[in-house]
Amino acid sequence: MKTKFTTIIATVALLLSTSTLTFAGVKTDDNGAAVTSTELKQVGKIDAIEASGNVDVYIMNGDNDAVKVYSDYYGENAVVQNEDGVLRIASYGNDKLMVLVTVSDLHSITANDEAFVKTYGDALSAKSLLVDLNDKAVAVLKLDAIAAGITVNGDARADLYGMVENYSLARSATSTVNKDQLESYASRVKTLAQPKAARTHAFVNLGANAALLN
Repeated sequence: MKTKFTTIIATVALLLSTSTLTFAGVKTDDNGAAVTSTELKQVGKIDAIEASGNVDVYIMNGDNDAVKVYSDYYGENAVVQNEDGVLRIASYGNDKLMVLVTVSDLHSITANDEAFVKTYGDALSAKSLLVDLNDKAVAVLKLDAIAAGITVNGDARADLYGMVENYSLARSATSTVNKDQLESYASRVKTLAQPKAARTHAFVNLGANAALLN
């Protein structure tokens, strides 16, 4: 099976267009300057999102899958790539990488390290959604789903809103889960015996590209 691998590179002008960030909360950088975006025109199907490191990822529903990177910095310490439907977003530099992802049929969200993931706009619609939060990751999710499996590990935090007809929640004793505003018909909650072991990462410099190795 042919592997589909798409990497966003800010310097590849053929595939990218530039616009000004407009959604609330991330309109400007730390100095108050407007932040521009780079958009991949042909991102491919996005089934899953994996966010790691110093990143803010905003997720919204749409008819077509799309990715915009909101950052003046996008180089050897950051990567955004879609491989076989898994969109991996990672940055381990000092500058935060902000990404807006539009999805039509998302199945899973994974956040590691200190990654921040948040739904934007209306509730994220899904038939079945898996959410896996690790380390010190934070997810603020407004959901409209039939079923969801949510794991909150380590010191991760989940703020959950909206409606999930049937969900299961597994959490570590050190995690934080706010679900008072999450409605459901049925739910199951359990405490994990112990958190997962800490993960390690390394980047290999490929010149204009950067690859993330787990």
